[in-house]
Amino acid sequence: MNIHGLQKMTLLDFPEHVACTVFLGGCDFRCPFCHNFELVDGSAKPVMEEEELLAFLSRRQGLLDGVAVTGGEPCLHPDLPELLARIRELGFPVKLDSNGYHPDMLRTLLDQHLVDYIAMDIKNSPVNYARTAGLPEVDMGRIRESISLLMEQAPEYEFRTTVIRELHEEADFHGIGELIRGAEHYYLQPFTDRDSVPFGGFHAPEEEQLNAYADIMRSFVETVRVRGV
Repeated sequence: MNIHGLQKMTLLDFPEHVACTVFLGGCDFRCPFCHNFELVDGSAKPVMEEEELLAFLSRRQGLLDGVAVTGGEPCLHPDLPELLARIRELGFPVKLDSNGYHPDMLRTLLDQHLVDYIAMDIKNSPVNYARTAGLPEVDMGRIRESISLLMEQAPEYEFRTTVIRELHEEADFHGIGELIRGAEHYYLQPFTDRDSVPFGGFHAPEEEQLNAYADIMRSFVETVRVRGV
């Protein structure tokens, strides 16, 4: 498998771990606020092959205690299980970021005990999901199936929403709450603009508004926190 990016150390991407972050290319969503759109549209070229990544990880045994795999959307890759199995053979716990649109792959990874932590993006309430994902339509059945899988089978997991003033309002968080009712952990994170974001004109809500959305979610989820403020 080609690797499209490698952050050699992070204290942020894998909770309570000193990790590296591995970026895989390709995504089936077209979120207009994406920070990694060069991975989505194919403009980012691979930086290494799988064997080079594994050689790097072999040299970091004892220095890193986790590997975060993100994208793009990692679950698009049919050989993802083999990659994660090889990473775990080196002794590293694995955290996976996913948009949740591939429940069959998530089930395979969970059944084979290849992931230790999964972070799933919840783009918006069902009525506004497709618009926020940049698609004409989204099969919400696949999203709901992935939510259930994480809540029932994942060793550790979180749901999270990047909150954008132009795409989210109060009613959406009631809809999100119904989607993930009974979940353990949910995070709201304000949008941050970057040069790589494909469309302009997006803004983060005020901190007061973020906290108000968090209060709504506390009616549905055990632990709700705001990140990045």
